[in-house]
Amino acid sequence: MKKFLSSEDVWEDKEKATEMKKRFSEVDKVLRTMRDFERELDDIGTGLTMLEEEDDNQLLSEMSARLKRFSGKIERESLKRYMDGEYDKGPALITISPGAGGTESQDWASMLFRMYIRYLEREGFEFKLISYQPAEEAGIKEATILVEEEYAYGYLSSESGVHRLIRISPFDASHRRHTSFAAVSVIPYIEMDIDVELDPGDLRVETFRASGPGGQHVNVTDSAVRITHIPTGIVVSCQNERSQHVNKAVAMNILKSKLHQIEMEEIEGRIDSMRDKRSVKFGSQIRTYTLHPYRLVKDHRTGVELTDTGEVLDGHISPFIEAYLKARSEKSK
Repeated sequence: MKKFLSSEDVWEDKEKATEMKKRFSEVDKVLRTMRDFERELDDIGTGLTMLEEEDDNQLLSEMSARLKRFSGKIERESLKRYMDGEYDKGPALITISPGAGGTESQDWASMLFRMYIRYLEREGFEFKLISYQPAEEAGIKEATILVEEEYAYGYLSSESGVHRLIRISPFDASHRRHTSFAAVSVIPYIEMDIDVELDPGDLRVETFRASGPGGQHVNVTDSAVRITHIPTGIVVSCQNERSQHVNKAVAMNILKSKLHQIEMEEIEGRIDSMRDKRSVKFGSQIRTYTLHPYRLVKDHRTGVELTDTGEVLDGHISPFIEAYLKARSEKSK
């Protein structure tokens, strides 16, 4: 194939040759992944053979962990066959924001933020915290994460929607049960060459100092940038980089990605629903996390239920993602 692509005759039709080169690159990547899996499986086989010959608890623990990681890799790779959308192969932006309810929903939004950070860390995904706005008493006003992993949008698009929490409130002196809502928006992160025209007069650009609890993922500097798109009311910000210039460029790209997504989906009303927290309410949720009077996380689209709520909130959301992707694939047939 490489020899074929290097032929001068092929490049007479540049469009066809470019498409073939792209296809070759994709096939080559799949083959390299398979070879990596074969090598890892051989290593695991060697470890299992050693276990048969000697009783080694440390090796047993190590091999158990390796088998679990390897199984996860195989499952993630197999899920790619369900991802054939235009942007499924690319990076994604996750934005978490509270619904109506003040401190309760702001705290719930911060719990979801932690859940997604833990999921990304578990999966070994590359990501950056683009913006993090802490609330006054507890929780967050909003947070945005850029996931730069291949197929990030394909995996995470299932998380878009309203998430509901039912628990005994830690902020209620009477220890009553409360229901809180938070919205998760996942959109593809599109490179700067997307065709979205922006009138400078429609933009309000501000700089501010990043602050608040964000751990190792927040870069606290004076170079944070916030851009408001006045016609739609969309506000984006970036505080990840130390350079104000770079933060502005990233924020502009995020804004273009959001506007492009709206244009492509042709649903202008989504702007209002994302901005109007009253839409984040009962009846619109995709998943409910119940911590009292029993413990259960239920996805209302697929019916998948998990009773280990602590594990889910610690990032174990793969079963929900897998079920959603499979159900979506079946529905599209």
